[in-house]
Amino acid sequence: MDFGFHCGVYSTLHTDAAVAEEHGFTHALLYDSQMLYGDVYAGLCLCATHTKKLKLGPGVTNPKSRISPTTASAMATVNLFAPGRAVLGIGTGNSTRRAMGMPAARLSDLREHVEVCRGLLSGQQVVYREGDRRRTIRFLNPEGTLNTRDRIPIYVSAAGPKALELAGEIGDGVILWGVSDESLIKYHLEHVRRGAEKAGKRFEDLYVVCMTGFHVTKPGESLESMRQAVGYMAISGLNLIALSCRENPDVLPAQFRSDIMGTLEAYRTPGESVERRHLERYLEYGASLQKLHESLATEKLIKATTITGSPEECVETIKRMEQAGVHQVTIQAGAANQRQNLIAFAKNIIARY
Repeated sequence: MDFGFHCGVYSTLHTDAAVAEEHGFTHALLYDSQMLYGDVYAGLCLCATHTKKLKLGPGVTNPKSRISPTTASAMATVNLFAPGRAVLGIGTGNSTRRAMGMPAARLSDLREHVEVCRGLLSGQQVVYREGDRRRTIRFLNPEGTLNTRDRIPIYVSAAGPKALELAGEIGDGVILWGVSDESLIKYHLEHVRRGAEKAGKRFEDLYVVCMTGFHVTKPGESLESMRQAVGYMAISGLNLIALSCRENPDVLPAQFRSDIMGTLEAYRTPGESVERRHLERYLEYGASLQKLHESLATEKLIKATTITGSPEECVETIKRMEQAGVHQVTIQAGAANQRQNLIAFAKNIIARY
């Protein structure tokens, strides 16, 4: 099992990344969400210069933040400073888009973005399209400025059935968000497998990442304490699944179906104007549990979507995840005390695993 951490860019990120590497972490996947955090590629390059082995990439970018040649150039730059350590995580854009009140990208846009990036990052000529214009492009002066020699794998983030199948079809791997229960992982990977088989690929060759929350509990710890530690991760992840399955919730595992769909309206504010409603609801997104979400964050859902429990329970959860097909567990480093949280995970989990 590989272990990573995911977070937004903050002032001591580069030194914390070095500490994480020393303690056995293998990956750092940084949020690309310009309304909530600093620039992802600036953070990745800074981490690259302070680490030696840690694999680095956005977790995740999307087709709407940047045009595909810009994404490819940014990734080839990270690969220049961290040769062979760059990975490209990409999806349709959740917090990035919704924090601006905008919809996520279409799957067709995601497919085209991945195709262009993969070609450019392989040193090839590709066809780039803007509206009715189609142009052949390539990196003209890569020597010394970009690294296209060391391969950059592309991991596609997905939550809904169609997106999961696309991830299996076009990705070198898939990123699952906020699932730790075996039945939820199985639901996701069944769709990934369909996409891989459609493309004539071996599902077993795909690299599976699960990005989730982490909290070591104390004996007798209250549900309220667990909610404050990782409840926001549970609700944000389940809301993505609910949004993607709102037209056909029957595809979800029966034991979690009603709980998941109960989060469907979690980030909607119908009383606010369409121009401003996202400003309030996404203010603490991915950082803390909002008061109106507390009743949704049940212990059942927290345990099914995050790695929460005693050190022994957390290790057992990860072992079950591995058996279900997960290759990398990537934890939220926390909205505060990131370094302490990373060290705690390393000492309590990585060292025991």
